[in-house]
Amino acid sequence: MTLAAGAGALLAAGAAHAADCADLAGLKLKNATITSAKPYATGEGVEIGVFGIPPLPTMKAFCRVEATLRPTPASNIKVEVWLPASSDWNGRFMATGNGGYGGSLGQPRLAMRPALHRGYVTAGTDLGHSGDGSTGEDASWALNQPELIRDFGYRANHVTAEFAKAVTAAYYGSGPKYSYFHGCSDGGREALMEAQRYPGDFDGIVAGAPANAWLRLMTSMAWTWKSAHVNPASMIPDEKLPVIQAAALALCDKIDGVEDGVIEDPRACRFDPHTIQCKSGDGPDCLTAPQVTALRALYQGPRDAGGKQLFAGFPAGGEAVPNAWPLWITGAKAQHPGFARSFFRNMVYSDPAWDFPADFDLGKALVDAKAAVGDILPSDNPDLSAFHRRGGKLIMFHGWADAAISPYASIEYFDAVRAKTGAAKTDSFARLFMAPGVSHCLGGPGPNTFDMLEAVAKWVEKGQAPDRVIATKYDNEYASLLDMPGAKPLRTRPLCAYPKIAVWDGKGSTDEAASFTCKVPGK
Repeated sequence: MTLAAGAGALLAAGAAHAADCADLAGLKLKNATITSAKPYATGEGVEIGVFGIPPLPTMKAFCRVEATLRPTPASNIKVEVWLPASSDWNGRFMATGNGGYGGSLGQPRLAMRPALHRGYVTAGTDLGHSGDGSTGEDASWALNQPELIRDFGYRANHVTAEFAKAVTAAYYGSGPKYSYFHGCSDGGREALMEAQRYPGDFDGIVAGAPANAWLRLMTSMAWTWKSAHVNPASMIPDEKLPVIQAAALALCDKIDGVEDGVIEDPRACRFDPHTIQCKSGDGPDCLTAPQVTALRALYQGPRDAGGKQLFAGFPAGGEAVPNAWPLWITGAKAQHPGFARSFFRNMVYSDPAWDFPADFDLGKALVDAKAAVGDILPSDNPDLSAFHRRGGKLIMFHGWADAAISPYASIEYFDAVRAKTGAAKTDSFARLFMAPGVSHCLGGPGPNTFDMLEAVAKWVEKGQAPDRVIATKYDNEYASLLDMPGAKPLRTRPLCAYPKIAVWDGKGSTDEAASFTCKVPGK
Protein backbone atom coordinates (compact mmCIF):
# COMPACT_ATOMS: atom_id res chain seq x y z
CA MET A 1 0.00 0.00 0.00
CA THR A 2 1.38 3.40 -0.93
CA LEU A 3 1.37 6.35 1.45
CA ALA A 4 -1.44 7.97 -0.49
CA ALA A 5 -3.45 4.77 -0.49
CA GLY A 6 -2.98 4.45 3.25
CA ALA A 7 -4.38 7.93 3.78
CA GLY A 8 -7.27 7.13 1.45
CA ALA A 9 -8.12 4.04 3.45
CA LEU A 10 -8.21 6.07 6.63
CA LEU A 11 -10.53 8.62 5.04
CA ALA A 12 -12.80 5.90 3.74
CA ALA A 13 -13.05 4.54 7.26
CA GLY A 14 -14.77 7.74 8.30
CA ALA A 15 -12.00 10.04 9.53
CA ALA A 16 -12.68 12.75 6.93
CA HIS A 17 -11.09 15.23 9.29
CA ALA A 18 -8.91 14.56 12.30
CA ALA A 19 -10.68 16.76 14.85
CA ASP A 20 -7.84 16.18 17.27
CA CYS A 21 -4.21 16.47 16.25
CA ALA A 22 -3.36 13.52 18.50
CA ASP A 23 -5.49 11.25 16.28
CA LEU A 24 -2.74 11.38 13.65
CA ALA A 25 -0.49 9.35 15.95
CA GLY A 26 -2.59 6.31 15.00
CA LEU A 27 -2.32 6.88 11.25
CA LYS A 28 -0.88 3.78 9.57
CA LEU A 29 1.19 4.38 6.45
CA LYS A 30 3.60 2.08 4.66
CA ASN A 31 7.26 2.39 5.71
CA ALA A 32 6.32 5.15 8.17
CA THR A 33 6.17 5.26 11.96
CA ILE A 34 4.54 8.34 13.47
CA THR A 35 6.26 8.97 16.79
CA SER A 36 4.40 12.11 17.88
CA ALA A 37 1.39 14.23 16.95
CA LYS A 38 1.19 17.27 19.16
CA PRO A 39 -0.92 20.46 18.96
CA TYR A 40 0.71 23.85 19.53
CA ALA A 41 -1.28 26.91 20.57
CA THR A 42 -0.61 30.41 19.26
CA GLY A 43 2.29 31.90 21.21
CA GLU A 44 3.66 28.55 22.35
CA GLY A 45 7.43 28.12 21.97
CA VAL A 46 8.75 25.75 19.30
CA GLU A 47 12.37 24.60 19.37
CA ILE A 48 14.44 25.32 16.28
CA GLY A 49 17.55 23.30 17.13
CA VAL A 50 20.24 25.08 15.10
CA PHE A 51 22.70 27.97 15.50
CA GLY A 52 21.81 28.29 19.19
CA ILE A 53 18.41 29.81 18.38
CA PRO A 54 16.09 29.49 21.39
CA PRO A 55 12.51 28.22 21.11
CA LEU A 56 10.43 30.74 19.18
CA PRO A 57 6.73 31.44 19.72
CA THR A 58 4.48 30.29 16.92
CA MET A 59 2.16 32.93 15.50
CA LYS A 60 -0.29 30.28 14.31
CA ALA A 61 -1.75 27.28 16.08
CA PHE A 62 -0.68 24.06 14.39
CA CYS A 63 -0.35 20.31 14.64
CA ARG A 64 3.19 19.00 14.66
CA VAL A 65 3.67 15.45 13.37
CA GLU A 66 7.01 13.70 13.84
CA ALA A 67 7.80 10.44 12.09
CA THR A 68 10.49 8.06 10.89
CA LEU A 69 10.41 6.80 7.32
CA ARG A 70 12.12 3.57 6.26
CA PRO A 71 11.85 3.04 2.49
CA THR A 72 14.72 0.52 2.82
CA PRO A 73 15.81 -1.60 5.80
CA ALA A 74 18.86 0.65 6.25
CA SER A 75 16.88 3.89 6.09
CA ASN A 76 16.14 6.03 9.14
CA ILE A 77 14.66 9.27 7.79
CA LYS A 78 13.34 11.68 10.41
CA VAL A 79 10.61 14.04 9.20
CA GLU A 80 8.29 16.68 10.59
CA VAL A 81 5.02 17.94 9.15
CA TRP A 82 3.42 21.10 10.51
CA LEU A 83 -0.29 21.50 9.78
CA PRO A 84 -2.06 24.82 10.47
CA ALA A 85 -5.60 24.89 11.79
CA SER A 86 -8.22 24.20 9.13
CA SER A 87 -9.36 27.81 9.21
CA ASP A 88 -5.80 28.98 8.50
CA TRP A 89 -4.81 26.47 5.82
CA ASN A 90 -4.40 28.01 2.37
CA GLY A 91 -4.61 24.66 0.56
CA ARG A 92 -0.88 24.66 -0.18
CA PHE A 93 1.97 22.41 0.90
CA MET A 94 5.63 23.43 1.05
CA ALA A 95 8.53 21.08 1.67
CA THR A 96 11.90 22.60 2.45
CA GLY A 97 15.46 21.51 1.82
CA ASN A 98 18.30 21.04 4.25
CA GLY A 99 21.83 22.46 4.32
CA GLY A 100 25.35 21.06 4.22
CA TYR A 101 25.25 17.32 4.74
CA GLY A 102 21.90 17.56 6.52
CA GLY A 103 21.69 15.53 9.69
CA SER A 104 19.11 17.54 11.64
CA LEU A 105 15.76 19.26 11.28
CA GLY A 106 17.08 22.58 12.57
CA GLN A 107 17.65 24.30 9.24
CA PRO A 108 14.39 23.03 7.71
CA ARG A 109 12.46 24.45 10.66
CA LEU A 110 13.81 27.92 9.87
CA ALA A 111 11.99 27.81 6.54
CA MET A 112 8.95 25.89 7.83
CA ARG A 113 8.15 28.55 10.41
CA PRO A 114 7.38 31.52 8.08
CA ALA A 115 5.56 29.27 5.61
CA LEU A 116 3.35 27.92 8.40
CA HIS A 117 2.54 31.48 9.46
CA ARG A 118 1.30 32.12 5.91
CA GLY A 119 -1.04 29.13 5.98
CA TYR A 120 1.07 26.41 4.35
CA VAL A 121 1.34 22.84 5.48
CA THR A 122 5.12 22.51 5.77
CA ALA A 123 7.52 19.59 5.98
CA GLY A 124 11.23 18.95 6.43
CA THR A 125 13.62 16.04 6.82
CA ASP A 126 17.06 15.33 8.26
CA LEU A 127 17.84 13.50 4.97
CA GLY A 128 18.17 10.16 6.73
CA HIS A 129 20.98 10.51 9.28
CA SER A 130 22.07 12.37 12.40
CA GLY A 131 24.85 14.94 12.38
CA ASP A 132 25.63 18.63 12.42
CA GLY A 133 24.46 20.08 9.12
CA SER A 134 26.16 23.40 9.84
CA THR A 135 29.70 22.11 9.22
CA GLY A 136 31.48 20.23 6.48
CA GLU A 137 33.10 17.59 8.64
CA ASP A 138 30.12 15.34 9.24
CA ALA A 139 29.65 12.89 6.42
CA SER A 140 30.97 10.03 8.54
CA TRP A 141 27.46 8.60 8.53
CA ALA A 142 27.98 7.81 4.83
CA LEU A 143 31.00 5.54 5.29
CA ASN A 144 30.13 2.20 3.66
CA GLN A 145 26.42 3.10 3.76
CA PRO A 146 25.19 3.19 0.14
CA GLU A 147 21.50 3.33 1.06
CA LEU A 148 22.05 6.28 3.41
CA ILE A 149 23.88 8.08 0.61
CA ARG A 150 20.90 7.47 -1.66
CA ASP A 151 18.53 8.76 1.02
CA PHE A 152 20.66 11.90 1.28
CA GLY A 153 21.07 12.17 -2.48
CA TYR A 154 17.46 11.95 -3.60
CA ARG A 155 15.16 9.55 -1.76
CA ALA A 156 14.51 11.35 1.56
CA ASN A 157 12.79 14.37 0.05
CA HIS A 158 10.65 12.22 -2.25
CA VAL A 159 9.29 9.98 0.51
CA THR A 160 8.87 13.02 2.77
CA ALA A 161 6.68 14.65 0.12
CA GLU A 162 4.57 11.50 -0.20
CA PHE A 163 4.23 11.17 3.57
CA ALA A 164 3.34 14.85 4.09
CA LYS A 165 0.66 14.75 1.41
CA ALA A 166 -0.85 11.61 2.95
CA VAL A 167 -0.90 13.18 6.42
CA THR A 168 -2.43 16.34 4.97
CA ALA A 169 -5.19 14.32 3.32
CA ALA A 170 -5.87 12.46 6.55
CA TYR A 171 -6.01 15.63 8.63
CA TYR A 172 -8.08 17.93 6.43
CA GLY A 173 -10.06 15.42 4.39
CA SER A 174 -8.25 16.33 1.16
CA GLY A 175 -4.70 16.70 0.00
CA PRO A 176 -2.99 19.95 -0.97
CA LYS A 177 -4.21 21.74 -4.06
CA TYR A 178 -0.71 22.99 -4.82
CA SER A 179 2.66 21.64 -3.71
CA TYR A 180 5.94 23.56 -3.53
CA PHE A 181 9.57 22.93 -2.64
CA HIS A 182 11.96 25.60 -1.37
CA GLY A 183 15.62 24.97 -0.67
CA CYS A 184 18.99 26.71 -0.69
CA SER A 185 22.59 25.44 -0.84
CA ASP A 186 22.31 21.65 -0.59
CA GLY A 187 18.60 22.42 -0.41
CA GLY A 188 18.99 23.97 -3.86
CA ARG A 189 20.60 20.74 -5.07
CA GLU A 190 17.67 18.88 -3.53
CA ALA A 191 15.22 21.21 -5.25
CA LEU A 192 16.68 20.57 -8.69
CA MET A 193 16.89 16.85 -7.91
CA GLU A 194 13.13 16.87 -7.35
CA ALA A 195 12.56 18.65 -10.67
CA GLN A 196 14.77 16.17 -12.53
CA ARG A 197 14.08 12.84 -10.80
CA TYR A 198 10.55 13.30 -9.41
CA PRO A 199 8.88 15.91 -11.65
CA GLY A 200 5.42 15.04 -10.32
CA ASP A 201 6.13 15.77 -6.66
CA PHE A 202 5.82 19.56 -6.82
CA ASP A 203 4.03 22.16 -8.91
CA GLY A 204 6.55 24.87 -8.15
CA ILE A 205 10.17 24.71 -7.04
CA VAL A 206 12.57 27.33 -5.69
CA ALA A 207 16.27 26.43 -5.90
CA GLY A 208 18.61 28.89 -4.19
CA ALA A 209 22.42 28.85 -4.56
CA PRO A 210 22.20 25.21 -5.61
CA ALA A 211 25.03 22.78 -4.92
CA ASN A 212 23.68 20.80 -7.87
CA ALA A 213 27.00 20.14 -9.61
CA TRP A 214 27.97 18.30 -6.44
CA LEU A 215 30.96 16.33 -7.76
CA ARG A 216 32.59 19.30 -9.47
CA LEU A 217 31.76 21.49 -6.47
CA MET A 218 33.45 19.14 -4.01
CA THR A 219 36.45 18.83 -6.31
CA SER A 220 36.65 22.62 -6.57
CA MET A 221 36.53 22.88 -2.77
CA ALA A 222 39.52 20.57 -2.62
CA TRP A 223 41.24 22.81 -5.15
CA THR A 224 40.52 25.81 -2.91
CA TRP A 225 42.48 24.02 -0.18
CA LYS A 226 45.43 23.69 -2.56
CA SER A 227 45.23 27.29 -3.74
CA ALA A 228 44.61 29.09 -0.46
CA HIS A 229 46.15 26.92 2.26
CA VAL A 230 48.92 24.56 1.14
CA ASN A 231 51.63 27.16 0.50
CA PRO A 232 52.00 29.39 3.59
CA ALA A 233 53.31 32.20 1.40
CA SER A 234 50.09 32.19 -0.65
CA MET A 235 47.71 32.30 2.30
CA ILE A 236 45.67 35.52 2.36
CA PRO A 237 45.11 36.76 5.94
CA ASP A 238 41.51 37.63 6.72
CA GLU A 239 42.59 41.12 7.74
CA LYS A 240 43.63 41.77 4.13
CA LEU A 241 40.23 40.90 2.68
CA PRO A 242 38.84 44.44 3.25
CA VAL A 243 41.81 45.77 1.26
CA ILE A 244 40.88 43.50 -1.65
CA GLN A 245 37.18 44.31 -1.50
CA ALA A 246 37.78 48.05 -1.23
CA ALA A 247 39.97 47.99 -4.33
CA ALA A 248 37.39 45.99 -6.30
CA LEU A 249 34.57 48.32 -5.24
CA ALA A 250 36.61 51.42 -6.03
CA LEU A 251 36.95 50.15 -9.59
CA CYS A 252 33.52 48.58 -10.15
CA ASP A 253 30.90 49.84 -7.70
CA LYS A 254 29.95 52.82 -9.89
CA ILE A 255 29.64 50.84 -13.13
CA ASP A 256 25.86 50.74 -12.66
CA GLY A 257 25.76 54.45 -11.83
CA VAL A 258 24.99 53.83 -8.14
CA GLU A 259 27.63 53.91 -5.41
CA ASP A 260 26.15 51.64 -2.76
CA GLY A 261 28.91 49.24 -1.73
CA VAL A 262 27.55 46.56 -4.07
CA ILE A 263 28.55 45.53 -7.59
CA GLU A 264 25.32 45.04 -9.56
CA ASP A 265 26.87 42.70 -12.14
CA PRO A 266 30.37 41.44 -11.25
CA ARG A 267 30.77 40.06 -14.78
CA ALA A 268 31.43 43.63 -15.86
CA CYS A 269 34.18 44.10 -13.26
CA ARG A 270 37.76 43.84 -14.56
CA PHE A 271 39.59 44.01 -11.27
CA ASP A 272 43.27 42.97 -11.45
CA PRO A 273 44.77 41.97 -8.07
CA HIS A 274 48.18 43.09 -9.32
CA THR A 275 47.04 46.67 -8.69
CA ILE A 276 47.27 46.08 -4.92
CA GLN A 277 50.52 44.11 -4.94
CA CYS A 278 53.12 45.39 -2.50
CA LYS A 279 55.93 47.29 -4.17
CA SER A 280 58.34 45.36 -2.00
CA GLY A 281 58.03 42.88 0.83
CA ASP A 282 54.73 42.75 2.67
CA GLY A 283 52.35 45.21 4.30
CA PRO A 284 48.88 45.47 5.86
CA ASP A 285 47.37 47.33 2.89
CA CYS A 286 48.77 45.29 0.01
CA LEU A 287 49.28 41.71 -1.16
CA THR A 288 52.54 39.87 -1.69
CA ALA A 289 53.24 38.37 -5.10
CA PRO A 290 52.28 34.81 -3.96
CA GLN A 291 49.05 36.18 -2.46
CA VAL A 292 48.22 37.92 -5.74
CA THR A 293 48.79 34.64 -7.58
CA ALA A 294 46.48 32.81 -5.17
CA LEU A 295 43.77 35.48 -5.48
CA ARG A 296 43.90 35.36 -9.26
CA ALA A 297 43.50 31.60 -9.08
CA LEU A 298 40.44 31.91 -6.82
CA TYR A 299 38.87 34.35 -9.27
CA GLN A 300 39.69 32.05 -12.19
CA GLY A 301 38.50 28.78 -10.69
CA PRO A 302 39.93 25.25 -10.85
CA ARG A 303 41.30 23.69 -13.98
CA ASP A 304 42.60 20.19 -14.59
CA ALA A 305 46.09 19.32 -15.78
CA GLY A 306 45.01 19.94 -19.36
CA GLY A 307 43.68 23.42 -18.61
CA LYS A 308 39.99 22.46 -18.75
CA GLN A 309 37.76 24.49 -16.43
CA LEU A 310 36.27 22.19 -13.79
CA PHE A 311 34.18 24.71 -11.89
CA ALA A 312 33.58 28.44 -11.82
CA GLY A 313 35.75 30.85 -9.87
CA PHE A 314 34.52 33.59 -7.55
CA PRO A 315 33.56 37.15 -8.50
CA ALA A 316 35.34 40.18 -7.08
CA GLY A 317 33.72 42.59 -4.66
CA GLY A 318 32.46 40.40 -1.81
CA GLU A 319 35.68 39.22 -0.18
CA ALA A 320 35.15 40.94 3.18
CA VAL A 321 31.41 40.29 3.50
CA PRO A 322 30.71 38.75 6.94
CA ASN A 323 30.53 34.94 6.86
CA ALA A 324 31.89 34.88 3.33
CA TRP A 325 35.54 34.32 2.36
CA PRO A 326 36.83 33.87 5.95
CA LEU A 327 34.17 31.25 6.64
CA TRP A 328 34.43 29.37 3.37
CA ILE A 329 37.73 30.03 1.61
CA THR A 330 40.58 31.77 3.41
CA GLY A 331 40.07 31.31 7.16
CA ALA A 332 42.06 28.89 9.29
CA LYS A 333 38.89 26.81 9.68
CA ALA A 334 37.51 27.45 6.20
CA GLN A 335 34.73 25.03 5.32
CA HIS A 336 35.67 24.34 1.71
CA PRO A 337 38.43 21.85 2.59
CA GLY A 338 36.25 20.37 5.34
CA PHE A 339 33.39 19.63 2.96
CA ALA A 340 35.72 18.16 0.35
CA ARG A 341 37.72 16.08 2.80
CA SER A 342 34.58 14.56 4.31
CA PHE A 343 33.14 13.85 0.88
CA PHE A 344 36.18 12.01 -0.45
CA ARG A 345 36.75 10.15 2.81
CA ASN A 346 33.26 8.82 3.25
CA MET A 347 31.55 8.78 -0.13
CA VAL A 348 34.33 8.26 -2.68
CA TYR A 349 37.29 6.39 -1.17
CA SER A 350 35.57 4.82 1.90
CA ASP A 351 38.61 5.54 4.05
CA PRO A 352 38.06 7.51 7.29
CA ALA A 353 41.80 8.28 7.47
CA TRP A 354 42.04 9.70 3.93
CA ASP A 355 43.44 13.19 3.58
CA PHE A 356 44.55 15.33 0.66
CA PRO A 357 47.77 13.83 -0.71
CA ALA A 358 50.58 16.13 -1.77
CA ASP A 359 50.02 15.09 -5.38
CA PHE A 360 46.22 15.48 -5.24
CA ASP A 361 45.01 15.33 -8.85
CA LEU A 362 41.75 17.18 -9.51
CA GLY A 363 40.99 15.35 -12.74
CA LYS A 364 41.47 11.91 -11.20
CA ALA A 365 39.47 12.90 -8.11
CA LEU A 366 36.54 13.92 -10.30
CA VAL A 367 36.69 10.64 -12.24
CA ASP A 368 36.76 8.68 -8.97
CA ALA A 369 33.81 10.66 -7.60
CA LYS A 370 31.75 10.01 -10.72
CA ALA A 371 32.43 6.28 -10.45
CA ALA A 372 31.42 6.20 -6.79
CA VAL A 373 28.33 8.44 -6.58
CA GLY A 374 27.87 10.02 -10.00
CA ASP A 375 24.36 8.60 -10.37
CA ILE A 376 23.26 9.63 -6.87
CA LEU A 377 24.29 13.14 -5.83
CA PRO A 378 24.48 15.55 -8.79
CA SER A 379 21.35 17.35 -10.01
CA ASP A 380 22.95 19.32 -12.83
CA ASN A 381 21.19 17.57 -15.71
CA PRO A 382 19.97 20.41 -17.95
CA ASP A 383 17.08 18.29 -19.26
CA LEU A 384 14.02 19.54 -17.35
CA SER A 385 11.57 18.46 -20.05
CA ALA A 386 9.55 16.10 -17.81
CA PHE A 387 9.06 18.85 -15.23
CA HIS A 388 8.08 21.26 -17.98
CA ARG A 389 5.59 18.83 -19.57
CA ARG A 390 3.98 18.31 -16.20
CA GLY A 391 3.42 22.08 -15.96
CA GLY A 392 5.97 22.75 -13.23
CA LYS A 393 7.52 26.16 -12.61
CA LEU A 394 11.09 26.69 -11.40
CA ILE A 395 12.75 29.73 -9.87
CA MET A 396 16.49 29.75 -9.20
CA PHE A 397 18.33 32.46 -7.32
CA HIS A 398 21.93 33.05 -6.31
CA GLY A 399 23.71 35.82 -4.40
CA TRP A 400 26.58 37.52 -6.16
CA ALA A 401 28.56 37.68 -2.87
CA ASP A 402 28.30 33.92 -2.25
CA ALA A 403 31.65 32.47 -1.13
CA ALA A 404 30.38 28.93 -0.54
CA ILE A 405 29.21 28.16 -4.08
CA SER A 406 30.25 30.32 -6.99
CA PRO A 407 27.29 32.31 -8.36
CA TYR A 408 28.72 31.77 -11.83
CA ALA A 409 27.80 28.09 -11.45
CA SER A 410 24.08 28.89 -11.42
CA ILE A 411 24.42 31.00 -14.57
CA GLU A 412 26.35 28.16 -16.17
CA TYR A 413 23.60 25.67 -15.33
CA PHE A 414 20.75 27.94 -16.40
CA ASP A 415 22.51 28.66 -19.68
CA ALA A 416 22.82 24.90 -20.18
CA VAL A 417 19.07 24.49 -19.64
CA ARG A 418 18.38 27.24 -22.16
CA ALA A 419 20.76 25.64 -24.65
CA LYS A 420 19.05 22.27 -24.18
CA THR A 421 15.46 23.50 -24.27
CA GLY A 422 15.61 26.83 -26.07
CA ALA A 423 15.65 30.24 -24.40
CA ALA A 424 12.00 31.10 -25.01
CA LYS A 425 10.69 27.71 -23.88
CA THR A 426 12.94 27.75 -20.81
CA ASP A 427 11.74 31.20 -19.83
CA SER A 428 8.16 29.93 -20.03
CA PHE A 429 8.72 27.67 -17.01
CA ALA A 430 12.06 28.60 -15.40
CA ARG A 431 13.66 31.85 -14.24
CA LEU A 432 17.00 32.74 -12.66
CA PHE A 433 17.51 35.75 -10.39
CA MET A 434 20.97 36.98 -9.45
CA ALA A 435 21.07 38.96 -6.19
CA PRO A 436 23.77 41.66 -5.93
CA GLY A 437 25.57 41.85 -2.59
CA VAL A 438 23.85 38.75 -1.18
CA SER A 439 25.94 36.11 0.55
CA HIS A 440 25.30 32.37 0.72
CA CYS A 441 21.50 32.03 0.79
CA LEU A 442 21.06 35.06 3.06
CA GLY A 443 22.84 38.08 4.48
CA GLY A 444 25.33 40.38 2.81
CA PRO A 445 25.40 44.14 2.14
CA GLY A 446 22.79 44.10 -0.63
CA PRO A 447 19.00 43.88 -0.27
CA ASN A 448 18.89 40.26 0.84
CA THR A 449 15.31 39.45 1.77
CA PHE A 450 12.97 38.41 -1.05
CA ASP A 451 9.95 36.15 -1.43
CA MET A 452 10.60 33.59 -4.15
CA LEU A 453 7.97 31.24 -2.70
CA GLU A 454 5.20 33.77 -3.35
CA ALA A 455 6.65 34.47 -6.79
CA VAL A 456 6.55 30.82 -7.83
CA ALA A 457 3.07 30.37 -6.31
CA LYS A 458 1.68 33.26 -8.37
CA TRP A 459 3.31 31.77 -11.45
CA VAL A 460 1.82 28.32 -10.81
CA GLU A 461 -1.63 29.42 -9.69
CA LYS A 462 -2.23 32.62 -11.67
CA GLY A 463 0.15 32.34 -14.60
CA GLN A 464 2.05 35.45 -13.52
CA ALA A 465 5.62 34.85 -14.69
CA PRO A 466 8.03 36.85 -12.49
CA ASP A 467 10.10 39.39 -14.42
CA ARG A 468 11.27 41.12 -11.24
CA VAL A 469 11.15 40.30 -7.54
CA ILE A 470 11.55 43.03 -4.94
CA ALA A 471 14.43 42.55 -2.49
CA THR A 472 14.61 44.49 0.80
CA LYS A 473 17.45 45.44 3.10
CA TYR A 474 16.30 45.49 6.75
CA ASP A 475 17.88 47.08 9.79
CA ASN A 476 17.43 43.81 11.70
CA GLU A 477 18.06 40.92 9.36
CA TYR A 478 17.82 38.33 12.12
CA ALA A 479 14.26 39.37 12.93
CA SER A 480 13.42 39.06 9.24
CA LEU A 481 15.08 35.64 8.99
CA LEU A 482 13.29 34.32 12.08
CA ASP A 483 9.94 35.76 11.00
CA MET A 484 9.79 37.93 14.09
CA PRO A 485 8.39 41.47 14.29
CA GLY A 486 10.60 44.53 14.57
CA ALA A 487 12.56 44.65 11.33
CA LYS A 488 12.39 47.97 9.46
CA PRO A 489 13.13 48.27 5.74
CA LEU A 490 16.09 50.45 4.77
CA ARG A 491 15.99 50.14 0.99
CA THR A 492 14.53 48.06 -1.80
CA ARG A 493 15.84 46.95 -5.16
CA PRO A 494 14.41 44.77 -7.91
CA LEU A 495 16.01 41.45 -8.70
CA CYS A 496 15.64 40.96 -12.43
CA ALA A 497 15.02 37.75 -14.35
CA TYR A 498 18.28 36.68 -16.02
CA PRO A 499 19.81 37.90 -18.26
CA LYS A 500 18.47 41.32 -17.23
CA ILE A 501 19.92 43.47 -14.44
CA ALA A 502 18.53 46.42 -12.47
CA VAL A 503 19.33 49.81 -14.03
CA TRP A 504 18.80 53.08 -12.16
CA ASP A 505 16.69 55.70 -13.93
CA GLY A 506 19.12 58.44 -12.85
CA LYS A 507 16.43 60.46 -11.09
CA GLY A 508 14.62 58.63 -8.33
CA SER A 509 15.94 57.52 -4.96
CA THR A 510 18.50 54.75 -5.21
CA ASP A 511 16.93 53.28 -2.08
CA GLU A 512 13.61 52.61 -3.83
CA ALA A 513 12.95 49.77 -6.25
CA ALA A 514 10.62 52.00 -8.30
CA SER A 515 13.69 53.95 -9.47
CA PHE A 516 15.06 50.91 -11.31
CA THR A 517 14.10 49.08 -14.50
CA CYS A 518 15.23 45.67 -15.70
CA LYS A 519 17.37 45.68 -18.83
CA VAL A 520 19.72 43.35 -20.67
CA PRO A 521 23.30 44.57 -20.08
CA GLY A 522 24.62 46.62 -22.99
CA LYS A 523 21.20 47.15 -24.58
